[in-house]
Formats: sequence, structure tokens, C-alpha cells
Amino acid sequence: MALDELKSAVPDYAKDLKLNLGSVIGNSDLPQQQLWGTVLACAIASRSPRVLRELEPEAKANLSPEAYTAAKSAAAVMAMNNVFYRTRHLLSDPEYGTMRAGLRMNVIGNPGVEKVDFELWSLAVSAINGCGQCLDSHEQVLRKAGVDRETIQEAFKIAAVIQAVGVTLDSEESLA
Repeated sequence: MALDELKSAVPDYAKDLKLNLGSVIGNSDLPQQQLWGTVLACAIASRSPRVLRELEPEAKANLSPEAYTAAKSAAAVMAMNNVFYRTRHLLSDPEYGTMRAGLRMNVIGNPGVEKVDFELWSLAVSAINGCGQCLDSHEQVLRKAGVDRETIQEAFKIAAVIQAVGVTLDSEESLA
């Protein structure tokens, strides 16, 4: 199992990450599609080749072809949106907030899977990319759809752990 290989690669000084990785993925209460879509989208967003290489095959095996593509789409569109909306929010000139984005985001309206799943994956990617405006937007859509806070927190816990594992393994590889 790739998850076990990834856990075994985590150095002893980051034992908490190893334990958390097993917990947030191995003991998640999320339905399989939500779980593995979140894992895949976050592995992509982590920008860690090792994390993506290890987790992608298991995600692919646990997702329908449509969900696999949609999770990758969530990571792609949020890579763009998180930069755009975070920048617009951080600029001190409020006029940018009134301007039309003019960026194509069609996949958000028709992701090919349940909207709630896509929103959850988008929220998790936004957590990694640090876009507060996107986090608020996706969290509000999820809450209006009846998703509880525990499920939403589960997604950003997965994001936090996958990102931390990626940073740790990539730094170790650089230092080797």
C-alpha cells in the first residue's frame, strides 16, 4: 500500500506527521469519493512529486474516472483562483474587488461529480494555497448544502497533513 510506503518515508523527527497521515486517511469517516478526491487534489496542490507519486495510484483505484478527473480539475482551477482571489483580497485598493475576473472557471459549475464533493476538494486545495476568500466561499456553499463542520474540518485536516508530509519529504530529499 502506497500510504504505508509514504508513512515509512517520514523521518523520525516528524513522527506526528506519520501518525496523522495514517489517521486522516486510514481512519477517515469521509465517504470514499470525498476522501480520495480530497487526497488526490491535496497531493497535487502540495507540489510534492513524492507525495503525488505515492498517493495518486491509490486515489485512482478508489475513484471513478469522473471523480478522478474532477479532483484533478479542482486542484487545477483552484491553483488559478487561489492566486487571483488572494491577490485581489490582499491589495489595499478595494476597486479590484469590483472588477470582473474574466477568467474561465466552467468546471466549477459542471464538475462531473456531486457539487458537494467538488466544493470540499476546492476548499482543501484553498487551505493549502492560503486563500481566505476562497475558503470562506467554499465553506459557505458546503454549509448551505448541509455539510457539517466536522466534515469540512476533516478535509482541511487532510490538506494540512498532506502539505506537511510533502514539505518534510521534499526537504529531506534536498538535504540528502
